[in-house]
Amino acid sequence: MEFETLVQSRRSVRGFKNEPVPRAVIEAIIESAKRAPSSMNTQPWHVHVLTGSPLEEVRAAAAWRRWLVGQVKRDIISRGEYQGVHRTRQVDIAKKLFGAMGIARDDKPMRQD
Repeated sequence: MEFETLVQSRRSVRGFKNEPVPRAVIEAIIESAKRAPSSMNTQPWHVHVLTGSPLEEVRAAAAWRRWLVGQVKRDIISRGEYQGVHRTRQVDIAKKLFGAMGIARDDKPMRQD
């Protein structure tokens, strides 16, 4: 599929059927999502799939918050600086990027440019 066709055929769905999504479909979506790019190759995502009673608890809590507050905040929340494997990936990709650009590790002004 051509990129332009993909972009032009994109759509948002805000009404959902009251039917569970088959597990195979969820697994296929997660498999595709694994290939999504991430900032500096950090791959910081964690996936949680809820079904049954845990899903109903989350839905009920969201409805309660919506009723109390009047709206749900949907901003992406920053968890602070990357740590562990995510920080390692961030540093590794930065080294490769600056190396490819011919910027030395100790050349802080150029790295910040």
